[in-house]
Amino acid sequence: MIDPKIIVAIDTYDYADAITLLDQLSPELCKVKLGSVVFNALGKDFLRLVHQRGFKIFLDLKLHDIPNTVHETILGFEDCNIELLTIHLSGGKDMITAAMTAAQIIKTKIIGVSVLTSLNEEDASALFQSSISDQVAKLFKLANETGIDGIVCSPLELDLAKNILSPEILKITPGIRDIVVSDDQSRTMTANEAISHGASYLVIGRPISKASNISEALKYFNQSADE
Repeated sequence: MIDPKIIVAIDTYDYADAITLLDQLSPELCKVKLGSVVFNALGKDFLRLVHQRGFKIFLDLKLHDIPNTVHETILGFEDCNIELLTIHLSGGKDMITAAMTAAQIIKTKIIGVSVLTSLNEEDASALFQSSISDQVAKLFKLANETGIDGIVCSPLELDLAKNILSPEILKITPGIRDIVVSDDQSRTMTANEAISHGASYLVIGRPISKASNISEALKYFNQSADE
């Protein structure tokens, strides 16, 4: 069974734009990440369309609420085919456990988000009164205790993940930039570097979705990840 390492983010509320991007992707080369922008606008019908086209879905809603609410929210996706679903690790052990219980029922994997890749050290100091690495380490230890299916972290924290997390826990990294660009990602790495540091999957948005040739950009990142 093909299990591509690349996860392409569709981050638009416009149906025509989403379909245009989807038309240029291949389920043999990528999974598809659907976040709150596209899901809030296009809903479950779009999830089903993506699945019907053969793509595995990474639903990135970053759920963060009281345990029962997160549990019931996840159960609400029982009529969808979702491979990976995100929650915030900072929701705590009870919330993570509740999410995992619901995930077993709908047959999905729970992925815990650590510290957003848009945050820098100044942000971490203001929000957590600690460094990014210290905060991420705390969340990784919590992830390990719960036996969660996987985590999301910056590629710069992959070595830390390797030292703290059990080997079977999936490691998913956004912030993949093979060229220097000016955007809201603060902690980045190339595709090849991220894989070599232990990433299981790479989430790539604008470097593919905004490329002049989307299908060629997807092929490029697949080749880069496999080198």
